[in-house]
Amino acid sequence: MEEQISKIMKVIGLAERLKYEMRHSWLSNGRQESVAEHTWRMSLMAILVHPYLDAKVDLEKLLKMIVIHDLIEAEAGDVPAFEAMNDPDVKKLKEEKEYAAIVNLKKNLPEELGKDIFDLWMEFEEKATYVAKVANALDKLEVQIQHNEADLSTWLDVEKEMTFKMGKHVEFDSFLTKLKDRIEQVGEEKMVAAGVAFEKECTK
Repeated sequence: MEEQISKIMKVIGLAERLKYEMRHSWLSNGRQESVAEHTWRMSLMAILVHPYLDAKVDLEKLLKMIVIHDLIEAEAGDVPAFEAMNDPDVKKLKEEKEYAAIVNLKKNLPEELGKDIFDLWMEFEEKATYVAKVANALDKLEVQIQHNEADLSTWLDVEKEMTFKMGKHVEFDSFLTKLKDRIEQVGEEKMVAAGVAFEKECTK
């Protein structure tokens, strides 16, 4: 039992890094956002939206998946989605570092617990199951909500375009699609009010 406690404490200690690992997102008060803060609000979103999803989802599993999905960034660091999306080399390196981090995490935990966390992380990455698709959708939607709350001066041009590119992440569920539409509308209104030029593409 002492060995298990030691291993668990080691991972808890590692996770503390997520409190100071900064993301490319800013808060409404002008402070940069941490990975831990992003994960926390994703978890809250899951609790709030799960009763309205088209299909029943195991909330415990969904919350576990959300808490675990960015845990590897304590070791691998955070790479903004638009950087990986626009550069194949960056994407490949990101995937390799993240996979190495989850394998290392698995080895550092008691065997059964390590396997459970590894399997949940892989399920999220593969995005094949309904619960994984929900987790991925909440990940993308929380990012846009945070952008909408931040000062427009913190937005890159690519982030203005990405406001209208969330459709593919939510099209499997009617409630998440409506939530996306509302979030997208807020972002569009923010840019219009500021007189910022943007190109609105198909939301799919």
